[in-house]
Amino acid sequence: MARLLYRLGSGAHRRRLVVVLLWLLVLGGTAVGASTLAGTTSGSFSIPGQESTTALDKISDEFGQGGGATARVVVQAPDGQQVTSPENAPKLARLVQELAKLPGVTSASNPLDPQAPTVNAGQNVAYSTVTYEAKPGDVTEEQRNALFDATRDVSGLTVEATGEATQAPPHVGGPAEVIGVIIALLVLAVTYGSLVLAGMNLLTAAVGVGIGALGVTIATGFMDLQSTTPILAAMLGLAVGIDYALFIINRYRQELRRGRDVGDAIGTAVGTAGSAVVTAGLTVVIALAGLAVVGIPFLTQMGVAAALTIVVAVLVAVTLVPAVLGYLGRRVLPRKERAAAPAADAESDGRGFFRGWIGAVARHRVVALLLAVVGLGAIAVPVLSMETTLVAAPAADSGQARAERMLADGFGEGFNGPLIVLFEGDGAAATAAAAIPSIQGAEDVALVTPPRPNADGTAAMVTVIPESGPATAATEQLVTDLRDRLADVDGATTYVTGATAVSVDVAVALDEAMPVYLALVVGLALVLLVLVFRSVLVPLVGVLGFLLTIGASLGATVAVFQWGWLAGAVNLDGTGPLLSLTPILMVGILFGLAMDYQIFLVSRMHEAHHRGRKPLAAIDTGFRQAAPVVVAAALIMFSVFAGFVPAGEGPMKSIAFALAIGILVDAFVVRMVLVPAALALLGEKAWWLPKWLRRLPALDVEGAALEEDRKVLVDAAR
Repeated sequence: MARLLYRLGSGAHRRRLVVVLLWLLVLGGTAVGASTLAGTTSGSFSIPGQESTTALDKISDEFGQGGGATARVVVQAPDGQQVTSPENAPKLARLVQELAKLPGVTSASNPLDPQAPTVNAGQNVAYSTVTYEAKPGDVTEEQRNALFDATRDVSGLTVEATGEATQAPPHVGGPAEVIGVIIALLVLAVTYGSLVLAGMNLLTAAVGVGIGALGVTIATGFMDLQSTTPILAAMLGLAVGIDYALFIINRYRQELRRGRDVGDAIGTAVGTAGSAVVTAGLTVVIALAGLAVVGIPFLTQMGVAAALTIVVAVLVAVTLVPAVLGYLGRRVLPRKERAAAPAADAESDGRGFFRGWIGAVARHRVVALLLAVVGLGAIAVPVLSMETTLVAAPAADSGQARAERMLADGFGEGFNGPLIVLFEGDGAAATAAAAIPSIQGAEDVALVTPPRPNADGTAAMVTVIPESGPATAATEQLVTDLRDRLADVDGATTYVTGATAVSVDVAVALDEAMPVYLALVVGLALVLLVLVFRSVLVPLVGVLGFLLTIGASLGATVAVFQWGWLAGAVNLDGTGPLLSLTPILMVGILFGLAMDYQIFLVSRMHEAHHRGRKPLAAIDTGFRQAAPVVVAAALIMFSVFAGFVPAGEGPMKSIAFALAIGILVDAFVVRMVLVPAALALLGEKAWWLPKWLRRLPALDVEGAALEEDRKVLVDAAR
């Protein structure tokens, strides 16, 4: 692989104008495609074939529901007054008339309709259901603003709106995200000692993430993608794009210091660091694309979209980056180094601090290993109380939250998370009526409505209002209890659905899929790492360290987002269960990124050992060569992820926080303390490979082949 990438880097250097123009052409083409072909994204999560999803489809077919997006406009009278009073009833009627005339609205129900009133028992809270022609996720910003404006014009009444039609899709590009990019630029500038080179690194990464994110945007015009998919792809693409370019540029500067000319240095950088980039990128792609084995369509979409963005980032790193380096030439070095004599030990950057770090870890390897394991284990303790849900609560200070609080106060906590029981069969209404006592006998049931049959009587719906809120364990347990109670109903097939039921079904599917996913991803990555390091124990140490990373990252996330510790530091509006997708997404993303650092750091140790250094000396040399750039890469990736936390929306806030903490833990504790301490303890055994595995092909990420036939390759490249 090193030979192939050497030729690729050298070719990109020689034909740099063509390479740059081609990438700019691709970027422009995807931008045009995104502006003309883009569709909308979805904010709902469901799994085809699950009971809750099947029931929703049947309800849509048999009752004609589930078409347009809806909003609830909630009206509350002042203390001591009623919404039905002669003073307030006309105001409520005028509000309903205005709601019905709003852009995109097909109907607005009247809370005072005697046939279907929606007023609480105390007569002080009522709501109107506003239905839009557009589907969920397609309601425009102008239509949402018109709805919010209508709620401000009712004097004497408190009016708020909630529901799917009020939810804006997540976005990228807020001030916090920009701050993350600025921090990344500063880290690059300090690392290189050059703002121009830092800007070049950031720009090449931006080209890759731009193409990847715009490609995902184009895909929204042809398939239903989740609203978090483009954000996830952009976040990962930017982080790894910066890091991959950093590794290649850093190696290029080292090769220049060793006396190589520009073309040879570029080819060597792409052949060595580029090999590590390709291998690391492959582990990330395996981890993300492996989400497809879970069998959940929206997870597959997220994983594949993010994986394709990573592929683009790798291609940019091994083609566009060397092409741009060809234009910069020796100007990537400080002025005083451009004409300096070749340095025999030019790779050993960061000699002082990092020599002291690795020296302390190696000398006190047992203590360092124990402290790392015990410390990360302690941070992981909150995982034992982790709760997950798909029913995400709105921001505490938002109008949606106030509307839901008004509904909960007026109608009960469970009103915001009703369950629907569907009965199918001849005489479904009578069967449903007979089953109501059994439903009422379940714990946590506040109200059961009379059966509502469809037009031909072959189906009937019963709405169950829980006593508890939608994201509580009690309501989730009620879903299971109802299914058990109704499993043997004679004369009808029963289904339990609703937002909480969908959440329960998704959680069960994720729990069942996690072991299979872990086995596949970890197994494939272990094979890949064995091929890279020609060792069994080094990959095992890396994977076991990753498990500690996941535990600590999830533990910290539970402590902050579920327990509320340091909530103000992340601008958290309210605590609650984590999104059900968080654990499996974290495993997929962090595993790939953790293996990035394992490859970049340990490959330099392996390279030193391959060249004859003793185990401790190889650890010392490799660490001093790779640790400075790994630290810079981790800080950059942390800043990018952390930039999505303060102003993050929906599920991305907790996911970005978990990834940011995971990067810090993995880079600074696992890869820079635990792994070198373990390798120092293992000594020569760390590089042991059984005889029966020595027949496996070797992935040359250190460029050993380049040293053997460098002269031939250089002559061929000219």
